[in-house]
Amino acid sequence: MSPSDTSPPPIWPSADYDRQVGRLRAAIGQPIHLVELEISATHVHIRQLGQPYILLDVLAFPRPDPSRGLTPHLILLDDGRGLNLGRIARISLESNFNPAPSQILYQDREALEGLIYRDRRLTPAFIAERAHRIMGQALGKNPEALAISGPENQARIETTESMKQPNNA
Repeated sequence: MSPSDTSPPPIWPSADYDRQVGRLRAAIGQPIHLVELEISATHVHIRQLGQPYILLDVLAFPRPDPSRGLTPHLILLDDGRGLNLGRIARISLESNFNPAPSQILYQDREALEGLIYRDRRLTPAFIAERAHRIMGQALGKNPEALAISGPENQARIETTESMKQPNNA
């Protein structure tokens, strides 16, 4: 494999990021709505309060770290917080819930697609399957003998007996 065969690493942050920071700077002094990412040791989730904040400034962040999701900028809000843009999924004007594309000042597409718009695991089929497994465990069935499907909900619950039966496909 020659050096010309390898593609260069993606530019971080992207040119789109710079355009979004420019839109944020143009909105200083205006009320904005946030969709925040809350990150803990075990999970990441979205927080939407629906309350507007006044954007006071967009500041350079001296220690960006893409591996930890910290971008080169943070925003200063009227409630006294400074939030790194890496901890924000979307910033919009006028509406926090389903804003028009023209009202979106900043958005982290990866966070939105991975956390808000992805297929949900808690479907009725998944809940029924999980309840069946828990009931089996409560009734003394071997917990290892009951398999639960992943997010695609493709698998079925199998007991030890059904695993031993030949497949009549």
